[in-house]
Amino acid sequence: MYIVTFIIVLGILVFVHELGHFLAAKAFGVRVDEFALGFPPRIFGKKIGETVYAINMIPIGGYVKILGEDGDESLKDDEVQRKGKRFSEVSRPKQAIILSAGILGNIIFAWLAISIGFMIGLPSGQSVPFAKEIGSPSLIISAVLPGSPAFDAGLIPGDRIVELKGDGNAILYPNGESAGEFISNVSSGTPIELSVLRKGATTTVSAVAEEGIVEGKRGIGIAMEYAGILKLAPHKAVIAGTYATWDMTKSVGIGIYDLIKDAVKGEAKWSSFSGPVGIALMVGDAEKAGFVNLLILVVLISINLAMINLLPFPALDGGRLVFVAIEAIIRKPVNQKFFHMANQIGFIALLILMAVITYKDITKL
Repeated sequence: MYIVTFIIVLGILVFVHELGHFLAAKAFGVRVDEFALGFPPRIFGKKIGETVYAINMIPIGGYVKILGEDGDESLKDDEVQRKGKRFSEVSRPKQAIILSAGILGNIIFAWLAISIGFMIGLPSGQSVPFAKEIGSPSLIISAVLPGSPAFDAGLIPGDRIVELKGDGNAILYPNGESAGEFISNVSSGTPIELSVLRKGATTTVSAVAEEGIVEGKRGIGIAMEYAGILKLAPHKAVIAGTYATWDMTKSVGIGIYDLIKDAVKGEAKWSSFSGPVGIALMVGDAEKAGFVNLLILVVLISINLAMINLLPFPALDGGRLVFVAIEAIIRKPVNQKFFHMANQIGFIALLILMAVITYKDITKL
């Protein structure tokens, strides 16, 4: 079932991203030849105006084919003018807006989704706007490290920690500090029993803390937040959603920067990467924990998709923005052979990276 949920989630996020490019291109009169979800072979396609709207068989990804975005097409000038402009025929600022619109679409979607979440009620800490309206705070697992003792024990984001037991001691309704100290201080090799509340039912699991998961301490591989449910009126939810979107975007950006920095140093861990298989598993875990947890994960994936596409790497939106910036500086188009070669190399590199990450994800199953 979670595979279906994953495909739906990915389809929505890809649709939002490509819709951003599509609407921006249309707004500037640039011709869009195709708007597709998934990659060929094609399942369904219908031409409306000059654009073919298609659904393809491979459900990972999608694309918008904009006339001239990958180099000028061999069309007669009168046909181009009748059906829309080439990408190269609009100003460089407009080109940059078209290329950035997919990223902006994912950020706007995340903001709308998290704002709606606050109207429904979201787990929130004490640092958010309107924190005084939070009800009954408790310790919530906000993230589980893949391959960690907590992951192997079956803990998932959204679980509320009710009780911890170990070494003959117990702590009831812990906060973040007391839970961290308890886990770290239990004797090496001794199982820690965690009673968690999930979908209204209490579940007990065991995990053994390991060295190296938390710097200077033993841990089981969970991030925790002392939070309660924050449910807000629409006008307040929009404000809280704006703050939350900014905080998550900033955190994701810092995380990606740190990951790249570690990779350059040769210190990056494969456990820090997740491909389609890993993300599908996370979607499955979030779905088990309830709609609110799935909503939060979808928001995070949307922001991650935006920030990754912003990277100045060939074949990504950020890489194409770099070429537009170079053309603006030198005041002429870059060599098309170099442009195509750079994008092809970038695309192949991304495919190889995705294949390696997917293999690593599968070995964790």
